[in-house]
Amino acid sequence: MTITSPAPVPAKPGPAARRPAFPGPAPRAIPGLLGKLWRDRLSLLADAADEFGDVVRFAMGPKTIYFFNHPDHARHVLADNAANYHKGMGLAEARRVLGDGLLTSEGEVWRRQRRTVASAFRRERITRYAGVITAAAEAFADRLESHVGGDPVDLSSEMTRLTLSVLGQTLLDTDLAPLRMLGPAFEITQDQAMFEMVTLGALPLWLPLPRNHRFRVARRQLQDAVLGLVAARERDGTPGRSDVISLLLGAYRDEPDPRLRNRKLRDELVTILLAGHETTASTLSWTWYLISRHPEAAEIMHAEAAAAFDDQSPGRADLDRLPYTTTVIQEAMRLYPPVWGLPRKALQADEIGGYRVPAGADVMICPYTLHRHQGFWTEPDQFRPERFAPGAVEPGHRYAYIPFGAGPRICVGSHLGMLEATLVAATVARRFRFELADGADPRPEAMLSLRLRGGLPVKVRHA
Repeated sequence: MTITSPAPVPAKPGPAARRPAFPGPAPRAIPGLLGKLWRDRLSLLADAADEFGDVVRFAMGPKTIYFFNHPDHARHVLADNAANYHKGMGLAEARRVLGDGLLTSEGEVWRRQRRTVASAFRRERITRYAGVITAAAEAFADRLESHVGGDPVDLSSEMTRLTLSVLGQTLLDTDLAPLRMLGPAFEITQDQAMFEMVTLGALPLWLPLPRNHRFRVARRQLQDAVLGLVAARERDGTPGRSDVISLLLGAYRDEPDPRLRNRKLRDELVTILLAGHETTASTLSWTWYLISRHPEAAEIMHAEAAAAFDDQSPGRADLDRLPYTTTVIQEAMRLYPPVWGLPRKALQADEIGGYRVPAGADVMICPYTLHRHQGFWTEPDQFRPERFAPGAVEPGHRYAYIPFGAGPRICVGSHLGMLEATLVAATVARRFRFELADGADPRPEAMLSLRLRGGLPVKVRHA
C-alpha cells in the first residue's frame, strides 16, 4: 500500500484589513500561562477555549502558540493542507529519544517508514492477533485472582505491563517480559520531552543535573534494548518472518553504512515500542477509571461479555457481540483521548478559519478540547457511552472526534488498538469489578500520551 501526502494547498488570505485580530491572553498573563503550561497543560487550553473561543493566540516570551479548536480547523491542518504542517512542539523535543521514527520523521523518510510498518497492520494479520490478545488478557485476569479482597492494585502500571506483553507477542513476535525496565524508561523519557517543551530547551543535556542523568540512562536502556532485539532476530535467521523487526531488517538490508542502518532500526523500534503500547494502556486505564465511577456501566459490560462468551474467550470475529463494550471504549477515548494534543509547525504562511498564520508558526490541535466542545457534544463532560451506539447523532462533525488523529498521519495501528482495548476490557470485565482505593484521586497528566497522575489504585472484586 502506497501512502502519500497531499500537495500543499496555497493559502489565499484576504486583504489584511478584513482579517480579524487573534484573541488571546494579555501580555501581563504570561507568568501565569508559563506556570500553567508546566503544571496543567489541559486546563491551559480548555480555559482558553472557554474564555476566548475557538481561536486563541498565546504569546509567551520567545514562543507563540496558535491554538485552533474547531473541527473545521482540525480538518484543514490535519487533512486538507496536511503537507504544509510538520510535527511540532513536544514531538520535536522527543527526537532526543525517538530519533527519526514514525512519530517524528517527515517527508520521504516518513513515507517509507509508513509503507514498511503498515504491512504489519493488514486485516488478516490483525485477525490472527485476537487470540494472542485474549490469551494475554486471561493471563492477567488469572493474576488478579490473588488480589481479590486484598490490597489495592495499580491498574495503570498493570495495563502498561499487559500492553507491552501484547505488543511483543504480536507486532514484534518476541517476549518483552525480561525487559522490565521499558515501562519506567519510557516514563522518564516522556517527562524529559515535556520538560524540554515547556522550558523551550533552555537547559542543555550536558549539564550535570539529576534529571539529565536519569534521562541519559533511560535513553541508553531503550536503545540497548531495541538493538538487542535486532541482534536476536538476525541470529535467528528464520526465513519468511513478517513481524515488524523482520520487516525493518528487510527494508534496510541494502544500507551500506552499518552505523546508519543500526540508527534507523533503533529509531523506528523505539518509536514502535512507545506508540505500540502507550496509547492502548492509556485507553484501558481511563476505561477502568470511568467504569469504577459508573457501576451501572460495569454491570452492563459484565452481562454483555458473560452472555456473549460464557466460558470461551472472545476473538476478532466476536466484536459485533460486544456493542456496549465498544461504545465504552469509544467514550473513554472521547473524554480522555490517549493522544491529547497534535502540535504542528506551519511550513508556509496559511489561513485557518479566516486568521492569518505566519510561516514557522506553532499550531496546536487538541483532541481533548475538541472532544468536549459544547457546540458538537451534549453534556460534553459527562460519561455517556450511548453517544456511540448505532444510530446515535453525535458527533455532528467528522473532525469533532479524532482519538487516533486524522489525515495522512492518522495512527497506523488504530484498528489493532481498538481491537486490543475492546477484547481486554470484555475479558477482564467478565470476571472482575474495580473500586477506587481509599484516597485515590487520579488526574489526567498530559505527557506524550494522556496518563493518570498518581496511577490507578483499585480494589479488586469478583463481578
